[in-house]
Amino acid sequence: MSFAEHCNAIFDKVVADYHLTDNVDTPIQNPYKRDSIDHSLYTKCWIDTVQWHLEDIIRDPHIDPTDALSLKRRIDRSNQDRTDLVEQIDSHFRHTYSEVKPLPDARLNTESPAWAVDRLSILALKIYHMSEESKRPEATDEHRSRCAAKLAVLEEQRSDLTTAIDQLLEDIEAGRKYMKVYRQMKMYNDPTTNPVLYGNKG
Repeated sequence: MSFAEHCNAIFDKVVADYHLTDNVDTPIQNPYKRDSIDHSLYTKCWIDTVQWHLEDIIRDPHIDPTDALSLKRRIDRSNQDRTDLVEQIDSHFRHTYSEVKPLPDARLNTESPAWAVDRLSILALKIYHMSEESKRPEATDEHRSRCAAKLAVLEEQRSDLTTAIDQLLEDIEAGRKYMKVYRQMKMYNDPTTNPVLYGNKG
């Protein structure tokens, strides 16, 4: 099993584990050894899965505004946690390939391996929920058919992305491409860079 295929297996497990309770407040039960890449991958997808459902809840047109504000702030924290996990996974790759000397004509990729893996995590969620929609009993035949067609595209997209990630890692290992990671430097959660936050100090 390739690395990206291994990621897909973990992400599918996370989504299945979450839906045992289907509750955004269910505590994470990460089965993998702490400090392992599998632990980081599981945690990353769990954050994505909870946030997916928080985004569903906040779109309820009848939600209480106070609850919506609380959810929005929870989603903001989740986004920061998600970014931190992606950077942690990229640190794993940087350590893994730290001894590789890039070839003179080595090229830079458009995104780091971890941000590509991040897209695999989201695809696992899209595939799960589109599959559910394609089989929803009370939906119309037209709806199920339309969702089945979308599901096929999502599965093809995941297959292509899985291949592309494995090829990228092969290129990095062979020195044909090199990693260069930029931290996201998110500003909205930082009290020193968000003018609304530092403007309220006094």
